[in-house]
Amino acid sequence: MSENGVNISKFVEVFSLQILNRGGDFDTAGLTITDVNRPGLQFQGFYDYFDPRRLQVIGKAEFMFLKGLSAEARKKCFDDLFLYDIPALVIARDLDCLPECLTSAKEHEKTLLRTEETTVDFTAHAIEYLNRELAPCLTRHGVLMDVYGEGVILMGDSGIGKSETAIELIMRGHRLVADDAVEIRRVSNELIGTAPEVIRHYIELRGIGVIDVRQLFGMRAIKTDAQIDLVVQLEQWDNTKFYDRLGIEDHFVDIMDLKVPCVTIPVRPGRNLAAIVEVAAMNNRHRRYGYNAAEELARRVDLRADGGEKA
Repeated sequence: MSENGVNISKFVEVFSLQILNRGGDFDTAGLTITDVNRPGLQFQGFYDYFDPRRLQVIGKAEFMFLKGLSAEARKKCFDDLFLYDIPALVIARDLDCLPECLTSAKEHEKTLLRTEETTVDFTAHAIEYLNRELAPCLTRHGVLMDVYGEGVILMGDSGIGKSETAIELIMRGHRLVADDAVEIRRVSNELIGTAPEVIRHYIELRGIGVIDVRQLFGMRAIKTDAQIDLVVQLEQWDNTKFYDRLGIEDHFVDIMDLKVPCVTIPVRPGRNLAAIVEVAAMNNRHRRYGYNAAEELARRVDLRADGGEKA
């Protein structure tokens, strides 16, 4: 994504769109908002509240309306639309391009595209894609893994053992999303993490160097993105610090104004971090579905103390 949003050229590539006319700003124009527009009202001459930044899409309804007009009226409809600085006009359903549309697009140097998808499918896919690409984004230092379907981000000081733990998790059948740098986007009320494209699928191991996880372990060991469900903070064991041994209290970290469950795992020789992360991921899922083992244990202890449960 550029400073001007999602480049039209990239959008065309992602959706395999046919280029009917390459506009003068084809290489520089961008999509900066997540909505699209079907210009039915605009073809009726209503341009109040019209946002030209939106991608314009013509479907079967608009096509049939335009087809019923005279050639002169159709030309005026497209001329009026192309007077605005729209990023592009997409014809859905692989419909024929009306001659007046192509002529007007060339005169105004506007980008004209076509897709085989139905109007509903294309608009839905376009909005979903733009929601992800244009979502607020930040980068955090850490390792993002998919563990039993839970998106777990390992965080901690450099050299604490995040990448080593990730390799052990990969060998246990879990999947790597990102190592070292995790790009986090807020999409609605979810946090989606992925790797910067240049370092995707790579992981660094001190003493060995950089390895390509996809080449070494196969496609089953990688994943393009994952929702962030749990933050695991790794830190050196501190004998003077109290570590939670029951887990009754829930702890969270704030990422982009969303609270994400967080656990702190102290690191010292002999601890199997990969196994602990696996258990943390499964336990986090149980909690999300309403079961808390610590609370259940506390309840049973209270019952025993009140004489309500026999040994």
